[in-house]
Amino acid sequence: MQPQNTTPDDQWDAFVAAQPRAHVLQLSGWGALKGEFGWQAERVVLSDAAGIAGGAQLLFRRLPFRLGTMAYLAMGPYLRPDANPAALWRAIHQAARRRRAAFLKWEPGIFIPPELPPDFAALGFRPSPQTIQPPRTILLDIGADDETILARMNQGTRRKIRQSQKHGVRCYVAAPGDVSVFNALMQATGARNAFGVHQPRYYERAYALFAPQQAALILAEHEGDPLAGVMVFALGRTAWYFYGASADLKRNLMATYGVQWAAIQWAKARGCQIYDLWGIPDADEAQLEAEFERRSDGLWGVYGFKRGWGGQIVRAAAAWDYVYNPAVYTAYQIALQVRSRG
Repeated sequence: MQPQNTTPDDQWDAFVAAQPRAHVLQLSGWGALKGEFGWQAERVVLSDAAGIAGGAQLLFRRLPFRLGTMAYLAMGPYLRPDANPAALWRAIHQAARRRRAAFLKWEPGIFIPPELPPDFAALGFRPSPQTIQPPRTILLDIGADDETILARMNQGTRRKIRQSQKHGVRCYVAAPGDVSVFNALMQATGARNAFGVHQPRYYERAYALFAPQQAALILAEHEGDPLAGVMVFALGRTAWYFYGASADLKRNLMATYGVQWAAIQWAKARGCQIYDLWGIPDADEAQLEAEFERRSDGLWGVYGFKRGWGGQIVRAAAAWDYVYNPAVYTAYQIALQVRSRG
């Protein structure tokens, strides 16, 4: 097996899509998207006569003061069952060192039993003090008929879905020209809830790179008024709800529930079995249930909405760091501590 960095995008994407743990964050389009917003993407691929044997898409971001880069590996790597994992990790570390990475941050994602996570320590990784993706989420089983899916929801969520339908909220898969509508909704949501949103061009590029093959923008309107929208991604058996927004007006029509139900229908039509609501507070279920009604900071503000959809709370394998430059890595840890105190 030989490492190579020139695998065409379509071949790499086909390899990713065929994996049991296929994830949109490993697609070439995600590397292209992040490459326009401060990161550089590089794919490490091992190939042999049978085709791609393994690989990973890495992202690199410059550290301050010319201290090199941070390497980031999300939701990979992938390896054919007959391939050598040691050879893949050697190629990954070589690529990271070539890019002057002080450390490699690895977020491998969710391992659902009986699947077991790797031995991170044996691979040279240590627990990271920082995650990039939210480590805890809610997964919905959508591989059933609508009535079964609805029956798993709490009564309030079912009622609000039906309320949106009863009041004539129309949900539809948006066209390219509608991305500006979603951007306006995102700005309103960010201002109302006091959290940061991406710049408009980010959502425009995400749509252009992924829709309609691996993503859809679904909007809800009532009598011409845009009320809510979600951007949902899909690959293999999983769909992810990454971005959502709502207007300040007509909130009594429950358009956020109607548009989320429409997104689930879109994912089902693509053959997805799992709908990932993507991000809740990193706390166990007992704490989540005890505190969500009185907290709105961070992801607490969305947990009350997401909990009602009848899913399973799961935690990913968090983040792990492989250190190449101990001095720079120590400075990075100190910087994180200072920022958290601030």
